[in-house]
Amino acid sequence: MPTLASPAQAASGPARTALPPLLWLCLAATWVVWGSTYLAIKYALISFAPFLQMGSRFLFAGVLLAAWMRWRGVAWPSRRQWRNALVVGTLMLGGGMGGTAHAEVSIGSGLVVAFIAVVPLLIALLNLIWGVKPTRLEAAGIALGLIGVLMLTQGSGFQSSPAGLAAISIACICWSMGSVLSQRSLPLAPGAMGFASEMICGGVVLLVLAALSGEQLVWPPQPVAAAAWLYLVVFGSLIAFNAYMVLLAKAPAALAASYTFVNPVIAMLLGVWIANETVTSFEWYAVAVVLAGVLLLLFQRPQKAKESQEG
Repeated sequence: MPTLASPAQAASGPARTALPPLLWLCLAATWVVWGSTYLAIKYALISFAPFLQMGSRFLFAGVLLAAWMRWRGVAWPSRRQWRNALVVGTLMLGGGMGGTAHAEVSIGSGLVVAFIAVVPLLIALLNLIWGVKPTRLEAAGIALGLIGVLMLTQGSGFQSSPAGLAAISIACICWSMGSVLSQRSLPLAPGAMGFASEMICGGVVLLVLAALSGEQLVWPPQPVAAAAWLYLVVFGSLIAFNAYMVLLAKAPAALAASYTFVNPVIAMLLGVWIANETVTSFEWYAVAVVLAGVLLLLFQRPQKAKESQEG
């Protein structure tokens, strides 16, 4: 296989010139909603410690989604599918999201976003294990997007700690490994029940980490923290995370990971709008470079998106 797309994608037929509407909606969710979650995580940290915040968020969202699917008559995942959900959930949510929240305690969100931009590169490297290599345009899009994100961080006074840097590095590696394994060798239950099982397992792992770390619940939480937590549950977990899992199942890996290039742009725009931050002309040039990298990923799709098999 010569590209980042999964084997099922390669066998699905000739190239298509346009993304299906569902994938556009999923892209919008991962681009815009996840771009705003960095700010929401920061606000939620006022009353919710990192692992406790993420664990309660994903467990609540997972139970809610699973209950809804069961009410609609969907079967529970099999024992093997629960095992896969535990592994993938531990990596993507326990290590990935937990590490991100832990990093934001001690380092700036801009540096967190810059580190997260290496995720497409890590996914591409991990896919080499299965003999999947990026095309030239895909590689160029990844490189251009990474350059743009690094440009965004120039001139900013980032204060970091060794613990924070270690946390976000581990988060990126775990998220990338979970993303690839969910595509290649550890399939979840079909449809939303699979996503729910992953959030339940990941949420439990995060709460265990919270207990081991001695995190305490601050009650009652401050209103802004409670609102941020609720936003993360509904939009960050139920909507955007499920959208990302759909992209992993139906779109090329490079396109699914394109949120890592767009999120810094969204984060910067929110800073201008909400925090009245100033943006220099150089930073706007960086935005243009980021978007150019995303466009390369959008146009370089040699396989058509996988047809839905969930019904």
